[in-house]
Amino acid sequence: MNNAISQAEQMYLNIFETASDGVLITDLGTGSVLAANPAAAEMHGYAREAFGGLRLQSLVHAKSLPFFADYAQVIRRGGLFEMLAQHVRRDDSLLSVEWRAVAFKYQGRTCALALLRDVGKRVQAERQLQQRVGVRAHEQSILLEISQTLASTLELQPGLILDQLGVLIKYTHAGLFTREDSTLVALAVRGNERLEKSVPFRIQLNGKQTLEALFNGHHPIRIADLWSNEPSAKFLRTLLEKDLAALLEGVQSWMWVPLAVKNRIVGGIGIAHAERDYFTPHDADLAMTIANQAALTLVNAELYEHAQALAALQERQRLAQNLHDAVNQSLFSAGLIAEVLPRLWERDPDEASRSLEDLRRLTRGAMAEMRALLAELRPTTLTDSELGDLLRLLGNAFTGRTNIPVDVTVNGEGSLPAETQVALYRICQEALNNIAKHAKASQVEIDLRHAPGGLELRIRDNGRGFGTSELTPSGHYGLSMMRERAEAVGAVLTITGQRDRGTEVTIRWGAQEGL
Repeated sequence: MNNAISQAEQMYLNIFETASDGVLITDLGTGSVLAANPAAAEMHGYAREAFGGLRLQSLVHAKSLPFFADYAQVIRRGGLFEMLAQHVRRDDSLLSVEWRAVAFKYQGRTCALALLRDVGKRVQAERQLQQRVGVRAHEQSILLEISQTLASTLELQPGLILDQLGVLIKYTHAGLFTREDSTLVALAVRGNERLEKSVPFRIQLNGKQTLEALFNGHHPIRIADLWSNEPSAKFLRTLLEKDLAALLEGVQSWMWVPLAVKNRIVGGIGIAHAERDYFTPHDADLAMTIANQAALTLVNAELYEHAQALAALQERQRLAQNLHDAVNQSLFSAGLIAEVLPRLWERDPDEASRSLEDLRRLTRGAMAEMRALLAELRPTTLTDSELGDLLRLLGNAFTGRTNIPVDVTVNGEGSLPAETQVALYRICQEALNNIAKHAKASQVEIDLRHAPGGLELRIRDNGRGFGTSELTPSGHYGLSMMRERAEAVGAVLTITGQRDRGTEVTIRWGAQEGL
């Protein structure tokens, strides 16, 4: 039996001596090291003979010592003490140590047997991972902000795109280019004052091969040394040295990122840095993410510009139609009356007087219609004038066009937001158009009442009215357009009427206190 015990002790001793992790036996009372294996001594930078007798306080960093306050109590109760602590080497450098300690009978007394593992590399890797996660989270946050910023505007702001790019990727020079056939047009430049003042300038791309090389299958191009003999470096120098050598001044690294939507190349972003081999593959990925958003912004701006041009064309066509339908017809009728008036006066003075009154009505109506059209040609007129004056202008133009009298009443006064005033003007305009086309009325009343914080506008006619089935957005009263305009400015539109008893359009906006 004694021989078996001796063999067991030798086996444990071999494990103690050869373990790759540090092993300590410590006195629970004094905290002194009673025994240590070679790995523990080497881990802390001591010779083994110098390691014995040291106290835990000299091995554990001061910041970690408070966590050892209940060390002895946990072990005496038979528990497992686990801790990640900072230790101090003999040369005062720090190391991260993972502790696992239990009670252990040694030399007839209860001590602590502790297994120490150097986890410095693991801790460092975790910290680096946390840093990378933090950096990536920061990048994602910035990318989200950039996306929201670029998506929040329909008008192209090329300088904004370069400024946002610079938040993530530091550069010495940068330029944003749009493509027009085989030409690159610089929309914005950063980092070179002379070129910033020259925007927009053009770079001619000689042939299809040059275009294909520059856009590189929709992938970024990174050039570590712009002045090397690398083919991509020589290609870029050839492209820029003639007319745009300023883009190459004082830089070593270059990165080109194409702007593409589906299979359509719309432009590109070029960024440069004074340091050699500055841009990383990760920088290229970030730049490509921003470039994709910028490409959509370019296309959206282009579509917005086209939409504005189409809207302007449609507005010109509408004004031309109004000129033809109202002013031209009134002047044509007035011309006919003026032509026959001398002969009619000789034959029937009473009839001539009535015709003269018609002539005056037609010319007044044409003048009122012209004033209304001129107001629409000058958009500020619709926002700078009083709403009551605008409604009188509409009423006079309507009377001149239709010979239906309009009574405009305005109670109170007040200023309105520009978009609200334009919306109310358009709703009234559409209501009068509907009356002219469908109502067969002989009288129209427009009643505007201001109140603190709001207003109420009513347009009434004594025409044929409508049945319940006709009060639908798809009907001929233009309800969809009027309701959309009202909802856009937070107004409530109500239309009421009965067959052969006229129609009333009511618009309420704001608080309408006292109405």
